Amino acid sequence: MDTFQVIVLALIQGLTEFLPISSSAHLILPAQLLSWPDQGLSFDVAVNTGSFFAVVMYFRKELVSMFKAWTGSIVSREQNEESKLAWWIILATIPAVIVGFTAKDFIETHLRNIEVIAATTIVFGLLLWWADRLQSKGINEFQVGWKKALIIGVAQAMALIPGTSRSGATITAALMLGLSREAAARFSFLMSVPVSLGAAILVTKDLISSGEPIDYNALGLGMVISFLAAYVCIHYFLKIIAKMGMTPFVMYRLALGLILCGFIFL
Repeated sequence: MDTFQVIVLALIQGLTEFLPISSSAHLILPAQLLSWPDQGLSFDVAVNTGSFFAVVMYFRKELVSMFKAWTGSIVSREQNEESKLAWWIILATIPAVIVGFTAKDFIETHLRNIEVIAATTIVFGLLLWWADRLQSKGINEFQVGWKKALIIGVAQAMALIPGTSRSGATITAALMLGLSREAAARFSFLMSVPVSLGAAILVTKDLISSGEPIDYNALGLGMVISFLAAYVCIHYFLKIIAKMGMTPFVMYRLALGLILCGFIFL
């Protein structure tokens, strides 16, 4: 990749990782539509790591507090709302781990194409629109409970299909279960921490075994840009949904899906 492609792909990753529009789809499309070279495993690791550090940095106070409460609950067996939230995040991660290990090869072999991305972009966009129109019960992230956490975790596992969007699927499920928009987004962002960390470890393992040549300048640039873009994206996304809801992202998904359908049938 040249420097321009590195910058564009890193911006795409950072801006789309936490928006309900699918970062995986947007990273696949340049190679599919513009005949760009595949960015490779090493670049995927770099930009995903940048996004991971962005959400950790943004929610650093909450994560530190949750970690202290969680470790304390193991030692003393006494629970508070923060330790419960930490346990729910762990529980919600399990479905994605199971599906990731069992279906990873099938997804990468058969589902990384424009046809699948077009379909999931439209279908899950409509589901997000419907969920956003439901009357919220005003549940916050500390009132989720283990059953709702597990359901949202199943939605996160479904997002391994390109075009679905991890944040889109989890926010949709959370809205359907009565969470407010802001609480649904915060729970989704917190859920991304263990999943992103686990994915980075697995992809790094694949990278080491692949023997792929590494361009450290491209990786460093991609990581920094992805970090900055993701951090800004998280901050403004929480402000946008409080005022405008999910409609702008639904409209974008539908427009993108229709454009991709045009590429398919032309």
